[in-house]
Amino acid sequence: MSSITEVPVAVVGAGPYGLSVAAHLKGRGVPLRVLGVPMESWRARMPAGMFLKSTPRASSISDPADRYGLHDFRAATGLPWAGDRYVVPLDEFVRYGEWFQRACVPEVERAAVLRIERVPGGGYRLALDTGEAFAARVVVLASGFPPYARMPARLQPLVEAGLASHTSDHADLAKFAGRRVAVIGAGQSALESATLLYEAGADPVLVARTDRLLFGDPPDSERPGDRPWPVRLAKPASPLGPGWSFAAFARAPGAFRHLPDETRARLVRTILGPSGGWWLRRRLEGRFPVLTGHEVASTAQADGGARLTLRAAAPPGDTTVVEADHVLAATGYHVDVGRLGFLAPDLRGAVAKRNGGAPRLSAGFESSLPGIYFTGLSAADTFGPLMRFVCGTGFAARRIGRSIAAS
Repeated sequence: MSSITEVPVAVVGAGPYGLSVAAHLKGRGVPLRVLGVPMESWRARMPAGMFLKSTPRASSISDPADRYGLHDFRAATGLPWAGDRYVVPLDEFVRYGEWFQRACVPEVERAAVLRIERVPGGGYRLALDTGEAFAARVVVLASGFPPYARMPARLQPLVEAGLASHTSDHADLAKFAGRRVAVIGAGQSALESATLLYEAGADPVLVARTDRLLFGDPPDSERPGDRPWPVRLAKPASPLGPGWSFAAFARAPGAFRHLPDETRARLVRTILGPSGGWWLRRRLEGRFPVLTGHEVASTAQADGGARLTLRAAAPPGDTTVVEADHVLAATGYHVDVGRLGFLAPDLRGAVAKRNGGAPRLSAGFESSLPGIYFTGLSAADTFGPLMRFVCGTGFAARRIGRSIAAS
């Protein structure tokens, strides 16, 4: 392998987690290469017109000097200060991420990693879509959520027929204008996608297993410190929301990894479970049909579209048939290292996994493969729900930076 160049660290991914890790490693003087298109998934796999569910205070990408948060971006670009009641538009967050990248990680290389494999004697070889290959002693995988999109098995025949897709496949829902679309799910993605479809002139119907839709409560002040002290004591503020349980997950993610496997899986699944942002309720209710308490029992193609047979939870056994031109699955993500096609098969098989395929990580985010680190959503099973949100970049980047610098 002496014919190819070698660097100490390669960061794969240029979204919030990849950029944050790169910024912290640079702050420690660690030489590295960063690969990916800045904010690509946010731009190409999130629907236009979307808003962030997190508050501005919880939507900053971490840098070692704490000088490039969302509020700093707004100040630098002439925008006013925004409190907790301000809902951050997707396009503003993408612009912020690109501003962060230009300021903190200008050396990002717009290249895709096609293959990662072992190098005899230690380290890893990365092959890029540019035709280049190089070696790295350490690889940080910050490739985000796209590989983990969950598609229910019952919808797979419709996917193969081009009649169903995952929400992460679409950045522009306006193309469904004038068409009937069945949206499956009860979380923010489902509720917002159905609303955006309606506002774009489509004819959506929302299908949810839950017996009722849930929405968050609006912040009771613009700043956490403005809340009365008895309220602050009963429900302390945290990036995940007010409350002692949220505060615990936000303040002590390092302790989460010591919980039993089953407990971690349940908490990641249920903490901040399916619900819509407080600001979404008024745009959704009364606008289009919502079938709660229903799940997809079977599917079929019919008249050039899709026919869904839904089973009702109550009364048991009742069925409803929904016909649509397209089915949109807002069914979330399931972390499974086996779905990372750019990892050589022997590497995918060698990573120690828990809870259906999630990598089991050390306190420094290193996997069982020496020198292979995972961050972002891939790390949620180990460190908890904080890793599902931008506000987790600080904890992850500091831990990874310390671990790599020490090695």
